[in-house]
Amino acid sequence: MAGVYIRRHGSVMVDSPSSSSAVHPRNQPTPAAVALRWRSDSYQVNGPCNSVDPLGNNPRTAEPGPVVQLTKLRHNCPAHEDDLQSPHHYQQGFISVISENRKSITFQNNNEPPSSIELSWWYIFCLKCRQKEVGPGWEPGCWPKTCPHPYCPSYRHVARILALLVTVTLFWGVVLAVMGSDAKPGGQLFNIAVLVVFAYLGGWVFRMLTLPALVGMLLVGIVYKNVGLIHIEGHYTELVSMLRKIALVVIFTRAGLDLDPVALKKLYCRVLFLALVPWCTEAAVIATTVHYLLNLPWPFAILCGSIIAAVAPAVVVPCLFRLRTKGYGVAKGIPTLIIAVAGIDDAASVIAFGVGTSMLFGSNSVTYDLLLSPVSIAAGILYGLIWGFIVKYVPERSDPYVVPLRILMLTGGGLLAVLGFERSSLEGAGPLAVIISSFTSIYFWTKQGWNIEDNPVATAFEIFWMICEPILFGLTGTQIVLKELDLKFVTVTVMCVAIAFVSRIFITIIAASGSSLNFKEKLFIALSWMAKASVQAALGPAVLEVALNNKNQDHIDYSRTIVMVCIISILLTAPAGAIIVSLSGTRLLTKAKPSNEQWRRGPRPSIRDITLNSEDEENGTSVSNDLQVQECISDVAKSECTAAEDRSDKI
Repeated sequence: MAGVYIRRHGSVMVDSPSSSSAVHPRNQPTPAAVALRWRSDSYQVNGPCNSVDPLGNNPRTAEPGPVVQLTKLRHNCPAHEDDLQSPHHYQQGFISVISENRKSITFQNNNEPPSSIELSWWYIFCLKCRQKEVGPGWEPGCWPKTCPHPYCPSYRHVARILALLVTVTLFWGVVLAVMGSDAKPGGQLFNIAVLVVFAYLGGWVFRMLTLPALVGMLLVGIVYKNVGLIHIEGHYTELVSMLRKIALVVIFTRAGLDLDPVALKKLYCRVLFLALVPWCTEAAVIATTVHYLLNLPWPFAILCGSIIAAVAPAVVVPCLFRLRTKGYGVAKGIPTLIIAVAGIDDAASVIAFGVGTSMLFGSNSVTYDLLLSPVSIAAGILYGLIWGFIVKYVPERSDPYVVPLRILMLTGGGLLAVLGFERSSLEGAGPLAVIISSFTSIYFWTKQGWNIEDNPVATAFEIFWMICEPILFGLTGTQIVLKELDLKFVTVTVMCVAIAFVSRIFITIIAASGSSLNFKEKLFIALSWMAKASVQAALGPAVLEVALNNKNQDHIDYSRTIVMVCIISILLTAPAGAIIVSLSGTRLLTKAKPSNEQWRRGPRPSIRDITLNSEDEENGTSVSNDLQVQECISDVAKSECTAAEDRSDKI
């Protein structure tokens, strides 16, 4: 709470050799030569620049700029001016070094490394990778000494990893006993499992670099295929197809659950306009460029454009949650608008995918396919509405098992829709039914009292996505064979995607005219819709799978081109989109104050949220979130912080 004192109050007591005490305002620079002193019942600030070790050892060299010491006092110590230099004030607690040059506050425990180590890149990287465990727990007495935090993982983390490894080993043993040689090292099933594991590790590395994890997973799949470590054939192609369909259900269920019914009801005209106009523009540009530059026939070019035009929630949503956690853009509902448009874009791509595959690969006449397309759309919408209405009443909302039962109901209904409509030659109705059913469910659940920002079913599907994400992107990466790629093809594809991206930016800014958004906010919205990922990784290989079942070599070649365009668009736009959204959000969006009634912390924040700094717009001071968590880690510390804040308000 020391940061609270210094941020909230405009003065500190100053003792100097020439004067007794003076008060310096917050924004007035404090001379480096004077000694700062401030005291409450729980904290004291004293100086000068050379700080004394709390145990009475040699003084430490101060950092450049005005530096003071902040010491947490024991409750039984009298708050008297004569006792300020008493040694027992420093026996417990922590020291905070405040530097005006760095504009930051760093809390350092007496048992932690000195500040020179804390500022090293290795310490910061380790602290970012491993957060200190909170809550009750047990660890061997020698663990803190042999494996200090944050350079080594906590015992809880190590035990969790060991438990997972043991579980995976036992599961592999069971599969080996049932499947035989295919589950042995070198078998296809074993190679697929190893690919998924390494794809997850590749995603973890990219996540530590603050890049989308899916890019690392995709690259692992590409390397795995081109090194020759995997070759899927036989009945395992059906297994891979089933895994993709399961991932497809998880993707579109999450897309439906992330839609805000209240926001859509209030602004449905504006949301639909901002969703469909840029989507149609980008799809048309992609279709035109790939037709003339890549020689794709118009039907396949239009199908490719409708797939590429979808926005990737897997890239956009985590970045928006981190920005919304800091209050950027929430005053005008920009994060909700972007997420809603992403869901509608996905639904439009799903409809176009269903209609396109039915007309391209169907054995019926063109007239029959044209009549079947609206039937497919209507069937998907009707199925989703009925299933969402059923989930409203079954299970009963006060049932103690309502959460797992609703998860099972949505999952089972989505799988049945995708697999069942595929059998009935209505492929496009399945994914559309998944989105509609999840959206209808969240609409009724919010009426029953569930908060869309804290939905346990959506949390469960996020866990499912953590499992499906390396499977989907790792297997999608295996579709790329580098020796078969032509440099000219890659260059032309990059050009097509870039032209479509620039066109969408201009159209989005024009489509947002007449709204309450300023130019910077319109530009941010346009930039946030550039990323491609999950929809392209799911629908692109699905087109190739349908073409392989059709056994038409020309269709297979055209479908492979669509898959290549999808993968190149992911590699090009996913990392660029994440970086642009993260960096431009704080510059293009307006930050809402925490007291604003529309400001709220985002749901299910990513672990990377703790690395962001809470910025004070008035004086530029920042306090690291992970240090704030450590500051009030126990109940006693929380009560001290609350009491100290109350006393400071009275002062």
